[in-house]
Amino acid sequence: MENNIYKKIEIVGSSEISSDDAVKQALKSASSSIQNLRWFEVIESRGSIKDGNIEHWQVTIKIGFTMKSE
Repeated sequence: MENNIYKKIEIVGSSEISSDDAVKQALKSASSSIQNLRWFEVIESRGSIKDGNIEHWQVTIKIGFTMKSE
């Protein structure tokens, strides 16, 4: 078994479609600049309301990834 070192970062995704889409957008963006993504955890969800309807979602997630070993 390999001994990995992990790092976690916190980011916020947003979407006009849904909270799930906000998570997907955050992961898509993170995967373009961070390698070895392994997991995520939802920390917070919030949204804005307009005329009684959800206008926009924001979801804060922590992302875990393995650090490159030398």
